[in-house]
Amino acid sequence: MNGPGIQLTLAPELRLFAPPSRRADRVPTTTDGASSIGHVVESAGVPLTEVGRLLVDGREVPVSYVPQAGQSVEVFGVDRPQRIPEAPLRFLLDVHLGTLARRLRLLGVDAAYENEDIGDPALATRSAAERRVLLSRDRGLLRRREIFAGAYVYSDNPDEQLRDVLSRFAPALAPWTRCTACNGPLREADKDSVGDRLEHGTQRSYDVFAQCTDCERVYWRGAHHARLEGIVGEAMAEFGGGAAA
Repeated sequence: MNGPGIQLTLAPELRLFAPPSRRADRVPTTTDGASSIGHVVESAGVPLTEVGRLLVDGREVPVSYVPQAGQSVEVFGVDRPQRIPEAPLRFLLDVHLGTLARRLRLLGVDAAYENEDIGDPALATRSAAERRVLLSRDRGLLRRREIFAGAYVYSDNPDEQLRDVLSRFAPALAPWTRCTACNGPLREADKDSVGDRLEHGTQRSYDVFAQCTDCERVYWRGAHHARLEGIVGEAMAEFGGGAAA
């Protein structure tokens, strides 16, 4: 760019997206005089999905605003909890976030996920068609204009990823109501109705079962239940008061 100069300040939580030279306060930034402030922010490396308020000389402006020479631009992160209007709160996760998808489903959160990499265009199209918030660690994917809404997942640790998403969106939690394999709803099932799907030892040792109404997978409180109880317990203790989707 070769045009009017502005002063750009990114919120501390957004500076990880920018090169080191652009992480200070009031970084001199040259624009082309025609591009929107949204374009300027993206050029600094920040996906617009992570941007909240934009202030120009202390006045709030939309992403379409074209900054002028000498103006001071402040870029803030999204408010938490972030509200997603016009649709039920539902998510779509890219192929690299399978563990996060299963944990969201464990908590009863609608989290669609593809086991195979279907490509960025297909993910963006599905986000738009199903009005799902696209979760990803791929900044390029989150910059696609056709997505309904998106959010960058800041950590590569599943525990931190879950806390990040729950604190950001405050979804309603309903543990043990959704299939962790396919995202379908669970229903109670009696032993006789699912007996042909159980090994003999399982059938003999357990009496309480649930079954997915979509893929028909059967669930019971097996060897891994204590670990799952821990995940659910921690999430409910900190985020169990989420608003209804």
